Amino acid sequence: MDTGNWSQVTEFIILGFPHLQGVQIYLFLLLLLVYLTTVLGNLLIFLVVCLDSRLHTPMYHFVSILSFSELGYTGAIIPKMLANLLSEKKTISFSGCLLQIYFFHSLGATECYLLTAMAYDRCLAICRPLHYPTLMTPTLCAEIAIGCWLGGLAGPVVEISLISRLPFCGPNRIQHIFCDFPPVLTLACTDTSINVLVDFVINSCKILATFLLILCSYVQIICTVLRIPSAAGKRKAISTCASHLTVVLIFYGSILFMYVRLKKSYSLDYDQALAVIYSVLTPFLNPFIYSLRNKEIKEAVRRQLKRIGILA
Repeated sequence: MDTGNWSQVTEFIILGFPHLQGVQIYLFLLLLLVYLTTVLGNLLIFLVVCLDSRLHTPMYHFVSILSFSELGYTGAIIPKMLANLLSEKKTISFSGCLLQIYFFHSLGATECYLLTAMAYDRCLAICRPLHYPTLMTPTLCAEIAIGCWLGGLAGPVVEISLISRLPFCGPNRIQHIFCDFPPVLTLACTDTSINVLVDFVINSCKILATFLLILCSYVQIICTVLRIPSAAGKRKAISTCASHLTVVLIFYGSILFMYVRLKKSYSLDYDQALAVIYSVLTPFLNPFIYSLRNKEIKEAVRRQLKRIGILA
């Protein structure tokens, strides 16, 4: 195709929530409250696990890393969403858009890998309790965590490289609440079928593979729990997995429908609803799921608050 007469787009306009123009200030206040709660909740869990020696176990090691990754995951998109809610000029530069996509997807991939590692950890703890201390060593935990981060950071590189080479000549209005691969691809002035296919293959391998590994872990856990003779033993085993399984169902339930599909056209309302779930709601709920349902974390928070004199 002839690109000689095209003028390259240097910035995009993020439409955000076009149907809620009359309540932007209320939406801003609600989103700000959710974001501050998300940051404080995840930061609290991260610091408590780091400071309390009783929580220096593989399970809480992964919980703290997940909470830390959530800080970057939400920080990649929500501050810009907040700024756009108060601004008439809801623009983002082309390079800024690509950076937002990169960090959002790399940290999202890191979360997929961490949730998989947490499922593997619970599987070892329940299915092979006698060998667990020798199998899940601190060195292995550190190696798994580093692998999750490196895998996540490398994940979107190919997709970002391909989309950065596409010509964008207008329109430049992104029909979404933040920059993401599907809505940006619809604005390209050329055929993007290769990009859509690459995006589908990478997301399918990344999301489906980790989800299937988690399911396999839980199949083994369920089989082991069913063989436990006492009801108290079954409840204890299930309780150690309940928080993790809840997060997995919420997170994967939305991203599977959003990213594992071979098309670039989509419903604005449908995708916005899914985006709110996996980018805002899940990170917001994680601290509550892991703290309110976990006696050890609640006791650790009390100990730290007493140590600094907030609680008597």
